[in-house]
Amino acid sequence: MNRFAAFAVTLVLACSTAAHAADTARAKLDAFATGLHSLTGNFSQSLTDANGQPGKSSTGTLALEAPRQFRWETTAPYKQTIVADGSRVWMYDPDLEQVTVRIQSTEETHSPLTVLTDLKQLDRGFKVTEQGERDGLSWVRLTSTAKDPQFDYADLGFDAKGLARMTFKDQLGATTDIRFSNWQRNPSIPAQTFNFVPPKGADVVGDAPVISTQPIKD
Repeated sequence: MNRFAAFAVTLVLACSTAAHAADTARAKLDAFATGLHSLTGNFSQSLTDANGQPGKSSTGTLALEAPRQFRWETTAPYKQTIVADGSRVWMYDPDLEQVTVRIQSTEETHSPLTVLTDLKQLDRGFKVTEQGERDGLSWVRLTSTAKDPQFDYADLGFDAKGLARMTFKDQLGATTDIRFSNWQRNPSIPAQTFNFVPPKGADVVGDAPVISTQPIKD
């Protein structure tokens, strides 16, 4: 599993409300996320290694739904699908014809993107600090309080429309910069969006899928 994919699969659960002055990045974060239970949009992502050398760039779509569902679909220049269904996280690489699956664990409570769909645990899961204005955006920094955090910090940049950009630095010193567009707030997302079925012929490695004991609804 590549470095970003390992991070991306943790993007599904946490954060909390607070009253702040309307001109702060935290207030913009709260305004964007309050009342939000589902979200779709587009992303463009670029990587820079610890020596400042640019790496791969990619684009795609994402969908979030509270409390634990997530889909991250890279469409160019390669294809990759990451789906969190509430009990397992699936990563499908069509070029390798391989599916990696693992249990959706408590480490996901320390994901910066979960601020978008659940404002209940931010102040418990992160140290939040204002970063001022930069590149025309208001920035807030999230530093995880987890014992073994997935990243050193994540900076979220807000404009008048909401979250426009996120940058995070991993523990190897590499930086990922993600720019968001075309947000749709509280859309009705089809249930199958978060239901991943391994394609026929693909190798499946990792944790065995959970077998549901719930009756199938008509």
